Amino acid sequence: MRPRDLAALHALCFTTPRPWSDTEFRALLSGPGIVLCGNPESFALGRAIAGEAELLTLAVHPGHRRAGLGRARLAEFEAAAFRHGALHAFLEVSADNAPARALYAEAGYRPAGQRPRYYRAPDGSTRDAVIMRKDLGP
Repeated sequence: MRPRDLAALHALCFTTPRPWSDTEFRALLSGPGIVLCGNPESFALGRAIAGEAELLTLAVHPGHRRAGLGRARLAEFEAAAFRHGALHAFLEVSADNAPARALYAEAGYRPAGQRPRYYRAPDGSTRDAVIMRKDLGP
């Protein structure tokens, strides 16, 4: 997937946190330990460095939600991160994003902390981020 394709899909999926630009995706993709799993309808992007994986974003086209794509991309990301030596994975998710939090909990992620007022919504209000963690591997 090209940075502009990632940015276009991300823009369809997010307002809070704000969608990322193709320039931001290009910079991320050039970084160390990057793991990208996806197709035109969904992707998971993160990095695996020093025994840890961080899921940076997971996007599923609104017209393809509730079909298992998020679950599949998350599983692919975890497997790829484990192959890159990650023993633990973590992520942050908006506290008010109940569908994403349910997906992550179903996959075995557990709350590990909170970042108050971490995300800024388009109207200027803020949302807390919930940090979630999972052990990878057998």
